[in-house]
Amino acid sequence: MKIDAFSKYIIARKSLPTPMSALRTAVAASASLLVARLLRLPNDYWAVVSCIIVMQSTLGTALAVSVQRFAGTAIGAAVAALAATYFYGNALAYGVSLFAIGMFCWALRIERSAFRYAGIALTIVMLTAHIESVPAVAFHRFLEVSIGIAVALVLTIVWPEAPAAAPESGGGAARAAG
Repeated sequence: MKIDAFSKYIIARKSLPTPMSALRTAVAASASLLVARLLRLPNDYWAVVSCIIVMQSTLGTALAVSVQRFAGTAIGAAVAALAATYFYGNALAYGVSLFAIGMFCWALRIERSAFRYAGIALTIVMLTAHIESVPAVAFHRFLEVSIGIAVALVLTIVWPEAPAAAPESGGGAARAAG
């Protein structure tokens, strides 16, 4: 396959990052890191990862998806705290727990995004090495992700992203490169 065939998947057509979006994301991610460190959370990078994910959305989108991510993280951390206390690292227990979360989300008609975050929280708590108690790890994951989501939402409210400019017609990028 030619390299040109891949360019259609990489070159922005609708969602080009701007210098301002890069600055907003950097400020929000740094603020998330500082808040998580202020609270002395052991894996502060989870606040940053969550923040970066949320910052890539508009406020209308970010709010709805953030509520789903928050709920999913709470569900996953709660199930993980219970399951990992008794079956830490057990592949069968992990699979059963993930399936149970999926069925819970299905029964309550909870969005797939929440299920995804629940699965991520479950995975991190049940399958990674840690020196703290399992309930503490689950609670920390919930706090870290929640901080990232909250900081991103606050920044999105106080510093909204400007509407994207219409793409330049006539191949301006190609002219500039050539």
